[in-house]
Amino acid sequence: MASPMKIAITGARGLLGWHSAARLHAQNCQARFKGTDAPYELALIDHATFDDAAALAEALKGADAVLHWAGVNRGTEEEVEAANPAIARRLVAGCQAAGVTPHIVYANSTHAANDTFYGRSKRIAGEVLAEFAGERYTNLILPHIFGECAKPYYNNVTATIIDQLWEDVTPTLNPDGRVQLLHAGEAAQMAIDAALGGTGGTLAPKGRDIGVVELYEKLKGFHELYTANIFPDLSDPFDLALFNSYRSGGFPKHYPRPLRVNADARGMLFESAKGGNASHTFLSTTLPGQRRGEHFHYDLVERFLVVQGEALLQIRKVLTGEVTEFRVSGDTPVAIDQIPFHTHNIINDGDTPVITFFWTHRMFDPARPDTYADPV
Repeated sequence: MASPMKIAITGARGLLGWHSAARLHAQNCQARFKGTDAPYELALIDHATFDDAAALAEALKGADAVLHWAGVNRGTEEEVEAANPAIARRLVAGCQAAGVTPHIVYANSTHAANDTFYGRSKRIAGEVLAEFAGERYTNLILPHIFGECAKPYYNNVTATIIDQLWEDVTPTLNPDGRVQLLHAGEAAQMAIDAALGGTGGTLAPKGRDIGVVELYEKLKGFHELYTANIFPDLSDPFDLALFNSYRSGGFPKHYPRPLRVNADARGMLFESAKGGNASHTFLSTTLPGQRRGEHFHYDLVERFLVVQGEALLQIRKVLTGEVTEFRVSGDTPVAIDQIPFHTHNIINDGDTPVITFFWTHRMFDPARPDTYADPV
């Protein structure tokens, strides 16, 4: 029986760290569901581990690859310039103490080409890692990253605009500003592929070039449609990634989504979902004491809507213990739209059957089910 490939991920609690760990976790879930051994052992390295030399060496012991996302981009000029090379040296020392020479994928920045305190910091850190790893080193130069669960007001213009839309705050925008946007999932997958394939050298993916005002208008358009219970056209993969990032910015504070109900003596009528493209709708019944789901998706937009009975919906951010619960009833229809890389279920803990309406933005494809079993 082959041993799993051990992949260490620094900055595991950050945006890119979580996205890459979640994707590897998905492959482990899929293998276990099929009754085979998980292909990867994950070592998630956070700030506290980096501050403890012994703990860092233990985490790196047996590592075949390191996805190095940890870094510093805030602080005084002196602090930032010194921090990233220091982190790189600490990682090298940890590998040496653990007796490993893993393939290292380093999250570099386009700023490394500039003679600024941050640019020098990123460039020198890369040089430290390249000298240690040699041919087993990938220099991944990233543009502006966006994605689900990004922090607003933390060097992320996309997440900041999204939060301002949800909070009804008018942003201050640079009319001449432009960004090159790359989804965190795409960057994470590129790093994973480089580590698995042993791809050395420099990789410099291009982001989607877009003006800051244009980005705001696109996100504002999503917000206006979504709050009117209309899904936008999601045929463009960039729009899908951006819309999922927008939706995650409203979770869980702005969930569940209210629906307009028209009621009279005959009963009630409401629109469950509209818009989108190539959508797929279906119904399920869940008997008392039963549950459905216990899985998550990469990028599927999926709506849950209980139309009869009462149920409990549970949603957990993968690789964490962060669980959000919603009590729902067919007597008061509300929509709950699942967030990427958040495993979910629906539990009938009542005495009568539950009928649930489901809507997804694309037709189910058995060759690409985008469904990964993982208990809440």
